[in-house]
This record gives sequence, C-alpha cells and structure tokens, in this order.
Amino acid sequence: MPIHPVIAEVTQQVADRSRVARTEYLAGMAAARTAGPARRHLSCSNFAHVFAAAGADKPALRAGGGPNIGIVTAYNDMLSAHQPFERYPEIIRAAAREAGATAQVAGGVPAMCDGVTQGRPGMELSLFSRDVIALATAVALSHDSFDAGLLLGVCDKIVPGLFIGAASFGHLPFLFVSAGPMPSGLSNPEKARVRQAYAEGRVGQDELLEAEAGSYHSPGTCTFYGTANSNQLLLEAMGLMVPGAAFVSPGTPLREALTRAATWRVATQAGDGAESASLAQVVDERSIVNAVVVLMATGGSTNHTLHLVAMARAVGLTLNWEDMSRISAVTPLLARIYPNGSADVNHFAAAGGFAFLARELMAGGLLHADARTAWGGPLASHARTPSLEQSQLVWRDPPALSGDTDVLRGLDAPFSADGGLRLLTGNLGRSVVKVSAVRREHWQVEAPARVFETQAQVEEAFRKGELDTDMVAVVRFQGPKANGMPELHKLTPLLASLQDRGHKVALVTDGRMSGASGKVLAAIHVTPEALDGGPLARVVDGDVIRVDAGRGTLEALIPDKVLATRDPVARLSSEAQSGLGRELFSLMRRSAGPAEHGASFLFGDGR
Repeated sequence: MPIHPVIAEVTQQVADRSRVARTEYLAGMAAARTAGPARRHLSCSNFAHVFAAAGADKPALRAGGGPNIGIVTAYNDMLSAHQPFERYPEIIRAAAREAGATAQVAGGVPAMCDGVTQGRPGMELSLFSRDVIALATAVALSHDSFDAGLLLGVCDKIVPGLFIGAASFGHLPFLFVSAGPMPSGLSNPEKARVRQAYAEGRVGQDELLEAEAGSYHSPGTCTFYGTANSNQLLLEAMGLMVPGAAFVSPGTPLREALTRAATWRVATQAGDGAESASLAQVVDERSIVNAVVVLMATGGSTNHTLHLVAMARAVGLTLNWEDMSRISAVTPLLARIYPNGSADVNHFAAAGGFAFLARELMAGGLLHADARTAWGGPLASHARTPSLEQSQLVWRDPPALSGDTDVLRGLDAPFSADGGLRLLTGNLGRSVVKVSAVRREHWQVEAPARVFETQAQVEEAFRKGELDTDMVAVVRFQGPKANGMPELHKLTPLLASLQDRGHKVALVTDGRMSGASGKVLAAIHVTPEALDGGPLARVVDGDVIRVDAGRGTLEALIPDKVLATRDPVARLSSEAQSGLGRELFSLMRRSAGPAEHGASFLFGDGR
C-alpha cells in the first residue's frame, strides 16, 4: 500500500527541516564507531578494571573476542513495573554466554513512580527525571567498553530518558527490554467511580484504598493506557523491541524467552557485519513518524507531545506539534483502552495487540512499513505475535479479525476518523488537547475563568462548593520553568464531578495532565508558560475563556489589546522550592526549554 500522502509529506518535512542537525548527528555517530570490540582499544590499566570483578565472564572479557553488552537498568523494587528487572541481569548474562558474548550491568538510572508522587511535592521532579535518566544513561555507557546495549525500563519518563541517553551512543545497537503488565485487577470504570465518589465525599479512605489496592496489586506495569504503556507501543512502532514483546506479563516463560532473544539479537548486531544495526541507523524520520501514528491510533499519552519531541531532537530530528496534529487528523482511532475506554492493555493484547494494529495501519498506508528495525528486517515483519512452542520462540501472524471490537478495530470500522489529538492556538498561546475520551458535546466550552496557581487551591475551592457552576479552571505557574511541570492528575475526579452535574467545565494549564487524562476538556502544556511571560499570567477571574477542540482555538474573549496591556500577575504562592530534593533542580528549572520543544533542560535553546 502506498504511504498516505499526509504521512509522506509530514515525514519529508521533518527530514527537510532536520537536515543540518541530522547530518551532524550521523557524522558524529560514524566517527564514534570502532573496529572490533570496544574494550580492545582501552589501555591495559583501563581494561583490567573492566574484567576485574566479572566472575565467570572474566576469561571471555579478558580475551577480548566477542561483543560485550552493556545493561542499563531502571530496576527498583518500589516501582511495580520495574521490580521484575531484579533477575534480568542474571538471565541476560546467561543468554549472552550462549551467544558467544558477555554482558555487564553498565549502570542504573533513577526510576520514580508518578503514581506515588501524584499531587505531592515530589511530582515537581518527575518530568526533569527524564533528563536526569538521560544523563545517567550516558554516564553508564561512558566507560566505552561496550559493543551493544540493552535498556531495561518501562515507565513514564524512564523510556524517553533511556532513549535520549542511548542516542549519544547511537553508533551501538540497542534494544529495549520490558517487564510487561500486571494481571488485570479491579476494572478501570469501577476504579474511576470510587475515585470520583471519594472526591465528592460519598465514600471514605478505606473504600478508596481498597479500590486502589485492587487496581495496583502485583509486579508489572499498571494496566491502564497511560504513558508507561504508551511507551511500550511506541517502542514497538520504532522497531526498538523484540516483536510483540510489549504486553507479555512478567514471571512467565514467554517473558523470559523474549528477554533472552533480545540478548541474542544485540549480540549479533554488534560490529560491522551484515546483521549490524546501530540505533543511529534504525531511528530516522520514518521511525519517529511511525511512533506518532501509533500514538494517535491508540489515543495514547499526551506526555508524548513532550517526550517524542525531545527524543527526536536527541537523534538530530525536529518534530513539532503541527506535525503531530496533522498526523492525528488522518489517523483513525483503532483502540479504546482506559481512559479512552473501559478495557486495559491486557484486553488490548488479547484482542490482537500491536500486531493487529500495525497490520491495519500499514494496510492503510499510515505506517512506513519499510522502516528499519533493531530486530532486523523492516517494520512490516514486526506485525506478528510471539508464543512458545516446545520451549522455542515462534511468531505468528495476527488474527484476521479483532478478538474484541469494543477494544480494537480494523480500518473498516474505526472508533473515530481521527486520533483525537489537536493543537490549539489563540491569544492565550499554543497548547494540545486530547479528545479521544471526551464526548463530542464537551469539545467546546465557553465560560468564565477561575484562576488558580496550585492543585491544592482547586481542591479547596471544590470542597467549599465554590466551583458548582460553569467555569474554565485556569491553573497557571505549572510549566517547566515554574516548578518542573508536574502532572495535575488529581484534578480529574473533581472536574469530572462538576461536569457530571451538568456544568460546562474545562481546564487550561501550562502544566501536564498525564497519560490518564480523561473525559474533561483539558488544554494542557500551554506555551509560553505563565512564568515565562505567557498570556496566562494576564488572565483574571471572570474573563470568558473559550476552549474549542473542533476549531482548534484557545482564547480569552477580550480584546487582544486589553490582554496585552495588562500587567502579568506575579506568582503569589512564592513557596521556596525546597524539600524532597527540589532545591537541587533550580538550575534545571531556569534552563528548561518550552513545552513545544520538549520541556527539556538538555535542549533548552530549542534546537
């Protein structure tokens, strides 16, 4: 199937605007390549440190013959998605020996859980942890004694951070290794019902905790379709994972076999042979566009309007919100996974998963089927589902029909004609909105503004009954320069409750709402942010705000001249940003680039 003309045009535009930066990146990666195993180029003193504590692998490392695989792990046993990684180095080392290679844990990276920090001061470190993870990945690989890499990470900022760090070592082959989702627990609609009931004061903490514990109950990734699970599908779309590996549960023979297969594969890719496939060779403008298409086709996390932009920049490519909006407009929504539906990722996988989705998108010319993959071969060969037969990995074509059309559909009967992400522009700045979970009658909200500076202020006003009316909640000074751009996910039950009472409700913020953003219209990532001179700093209570996802506008219905001549409001909640490590991130806040450039302190100059 020929590539869709809009997908082709956007891909070419990304390539054209990136030509200089991409050429420089590829030249740098070519210069970094070495002949033979990297550790052979170390001095004797350097080299001795590499194998000093290598145990059973010491002779092989010292001989310097086969490739050495660097493992960068985000393991900790507080994060359910990452707890299974505890045993992975042992599995990988054994698999590497069978492949004539060695493997060493090059280093660990931090991995915070947004589920623990939601609504807490620690959430102010969340987005910047992505760039810290990128730096930590670079430190881990800086020993320059590795010929390939395996990246062990799943969750929100962790996968983008690992990718950005590995991109600086793009002359090496890399594969991402997942841990998989936990089994399905309490249904997502029931969890949402209890949360909203708690916000309204109809149930207590005991019932709320019981519901949450029934949802998040075992090792593995949380099963709703937030940023963590969006990460996994995007890695599949970019060809950076073993085919079909995204949603295989931890602790199963199939999961272990997939981890071993990833090890074998990067071992064969190391060096200059016919099988070699470095990260720089695999990830190009086609890969990035494929990731955006899959994001839109599944109603994935809005956080990727930040992460994919930053990831693209790390490999010399410039992706922008217009690209993402144009791709969304021609990409049908083929999956409904909570919060865009009631099902979780286990149901999605059972209905056909990535293999079914990719085959449908390629049939419509919406994916670059010829994009190269780290597994080997083009992306077209990834539309397969793994299984074990007599302890051997095999891959099969996806079913002809979806196993559950309430969860996953083909191109002939999509849930909607587009992916639901829109770019909003107007006199309040530029922002993004995801409407795949918002009913069409709520796509336009025009109401007086209620201005807040923190989530806590919104919660207090809700408890006092001050918000029982039509309103646009403006929550400002939540951008990357202000406080690290925390997610405002705790507002979802409150605003949903007001909407259920019949009020017109929307949110406008320079902060984030997370991959779990739901049924209330939310214009997020507003840029310029209020602290950086953005128009949100000039909005006052009572200004009529119109958020129109259909027309793609975000505007205060007052004369532009009046808005421009108002003095910007200084941040009133001038709480010292200290405690829980926040004081250590002041340089990062000052250096952060705008949301539209990825909200990164690594790319603060907007390149």
